[in-house]
Amino acid sequence: MIKVSVMYPNSKDVKFDVDYYKKSHLPMISKALGNALKGLELDLGIASRVPGEPAPYVAIAHLLFDDVASFQASFGPHAEIFAADIKNYSNVKGELQISELITF
Repeated sequence: MIKVSVMYPNSKDVKFDVDYYKKSHLPMISKALGNALKGLELDLGIASRVPGEPAPYVAIAHLLFDDVASFQASFGPHAEIFAADIKNYSNVKGELQISELITF
């Protein structure tokens, strides 16, 4: 199993509409990816390791897939549509990381 994480960096000028992201963007992605998507989680940053400092990421979405090939096959055809929607919820572009998921 792999995890695709989309991490939105935090800064003093960042704008991020959590309500739109939760109610519009993520459901759009979930619907488009269909059965290839095995799970979806959203982390909303609330703090960093230093008291009083903001979290390094305003939000991180985690999408689970069986493998990289299933992610690419399901996500690729919709990538432009997903990217075009960013302007509706944020002024920062997310950083994407694909990780092998190891559970203990």
